Amino acid sequence: MKNFRRILSYLKQYKKFAILAPVTVALEVLLEIWIPYLMADIIDVGIANKDSGYVLRTGGLMVLVAVVSLLFGAGSGRFAALASTGLARNLRKALFDKIQDFSFANTDHFSTPSLITRMTTDLNFVQNSVMMMVRMLIRGPLMMIAATIMTFRINSELAVIYLIAVPFLAAIILTLSVKAHKYFKAMFDKYDTLNRSIQENLIGIRVVKSFVRRDHENGKFIKSSSDVIDMALHAERIITLNGPFMQLTVNACIIALLWFGGKRIIIGNMLPGELISFINYTNQILIQLMMISMVLITFVISRESMRRILEVLDEKLDLNDKKADPVLLPADGEVRFDHVSFNYSSRKDDTDTTLTDIDLDIPSGSMIGVIGGTGSGKSTFVQLIPRLYDVTKGSVQVGGHDVRDYTLKNIRDAVAIVLQKNVLFSGTIKENLRWGNENATDEEIIEASKAAQAHDFIMAFPDGYDTELTQGGTNVSGGQKQRLCIARALLKNPKVMILDDSTSAVDTATEAAIRTALRSRYKDITTIIIAQRISSVMDADKIIVLDEGRVNGFGSHEELMKTNQIYREVYESQQKGAE
Repeated sequence: MKNFRRILSYLKQYKKFAILAPVTVALEVLLEIWIPYLMADIIDVGIANKDSGYVLRTGGLMVLVAVVSLLFGAGSGRFAALASTGLARNLRKALFDKIQDFSFANTDHFSTPSLITRMTTDLNFVQNSVMMMVRMLIRGPLMMIAATIMTFRINSELAVIYLIAVPFLAAIILTLSVKAHKYFKAMFDKYDTLNRSIQENLIGIRVVKSFVRRDHENGKFIKSSSDVIDMALHAERIITLNGPFMQLTVNACIIALLWFGGKRIIIGNMLPGELISFINYTNQILIQLMMISMVLITFVISRESMRRILEVLDEKLDLNDKKADPVLLPADGEVRFDHVSFNYSSRKDDTDTTLTDIDLDIPSGSMIGVIGGTGSGKSTFVQLIPRLYDVTKGSVQVGGHDVRDYTLKNIRDAVAIVLQKNVLFSGTIKENLRWGNENATDEEIIEASKAAQAHDFIMAFPDGYDTELTQGGTNVSGGQKQRLCIARALLKNPKVMILDDSTSAVDTATEAAIRTALRSRYKDITTIIIAQRISSVMDADKIIVLDEGRVNGFGSHEELMKTNQIYREVYESQQKGAE
């Protein structure tokens, strides 16, 4: 219930609808309870005395009561829908805002498919359960209490039947709910796996088709889908037992009422209209008990969803800027690594570091190359500069201050990074470029595009900068996508520019032109280039050689050729490959 109360706190501005829904339900119940009582009067007074006027008057009152009850019922349904959809809206926004603040490590903790499941499937379960609870958890108990009072007023001896039936059903419902919960919990884990399979297939659809792996992917999907179905079936087999027990109890109650009530009518202790109204109240009580059982089952399903949603909202952020100076800005692009070590593990005593004791200075305005084998820590090295991760030991400084002294916004505004995986969004080329600077003028956009060697191919499109890009930029080539991402980064006018193997799909002549433009037009920017080809970095001011997370060499191309064996071997192997 603690989680449920926390979830309800997100009603906020929709709280009034959550209050109006049970109020109108209560009015609906009070009017509905009156109808069987009026029906008994029609039979025992109007028909028994052959008073047609009384029958018409009481019948007209019944119709009026039913219409007003219907209006209150419709109102409660509308208010419950507004409250539940409003809650879902606020929860979805809170989840999205929290995920936006996640570091890479936080995202890795959950995985992207799991986060998607929590924001869609889990949230829909919570929305539906809240809509049912706002109405049914008021209507059910209130109807049962009111109907029970009326039955005791009619005949207290017959009403004892409920005292036997209701506890029996309550015990059955509770037992089934507890047994089903573990299967619903497992079902949501299977949903994560299913979403992962779908996401990977859609993102890599070109690879799937090129390797003719359609049948393999279909098999993965069928397996994941079958696992979800199996868990759902296990849970449903238990839950469906609720119906037969409920029907058995209802029918047993009606038979008992007809048997004992019929005897009382024969001996004159009960009127026919009273027995009919008694049976109506019985139906109302047992139907409401059935509705309560459905709500409880829904709550059992949504309880796990609530836990999963709150798990995201309660996730402790790896990165925050609570102690940062909100007005502090990097003065220049000087970068200093002061005995930096880093590992991806959350355990501080983990000695299996990705980077170990990195200690070096990168002057402002310089061009630095970074090379190293696969797994040497190149990408991790540069991701520490804009605080995509925080160091485990030591400090990274930009512009003379520790990056943790800046707010995340200020340090990331000062550092432009073009990652290995280039991402473009649906919209025009111009709209994508303005991610770097939403207020950029057309002239600034063209200048950055020319520096990135993108202007010519953009103008070759019929609509130029207004050309629409499909989701992910699939209607441009890999090299074009890389150049657009570089132009977008340049529009930030950063202090530090990081190119993480972001010219790998570009020919060497175009790559050289990009480096020349960076030196001539953006000479105040500190540029760090990660590359696999030594030709991409050999004209840099300094080159960092990383090996197993350590700095193995740091110097110019000429210096490293003389002093660094790893660098020399890589250069010679690439030269032989070129020949």
